[in-house]
Amino acid sequence: MFEAVEFIEAPGQPGPSETVLGQYPDETEAVQAARTAKVAFAGTASKAYAWWVVRQQGAQLAHFIADSKSDKEFVLDLTSGQLVEV
Repeated sequence: MFEAVEFIEAPGQPGPSETVLGQYPDETEAVQAARTAKVAFAGTASKAYAWWVVRQQGAQLAHFIADSKSDKEFVLDLTSGQLVEV
């Protein structure tokens, strides 16, 4: 199982909020959910900073990473430990 997770750091707040957007049997579905949430956030004109990750349920390493200040998306290359732009 994979989960799509949204983090939002609002100005003046002590730290980011973490929301699991959903759990999916397929990594592709989880990435699509994260991309959909990113588009929705961009339409809010919020001053907050947000980022989205896809990871295996309960894992600390991400399979997909995107943030609200960039159009770039990344995956983690587990063989090298490097972020690779998609």
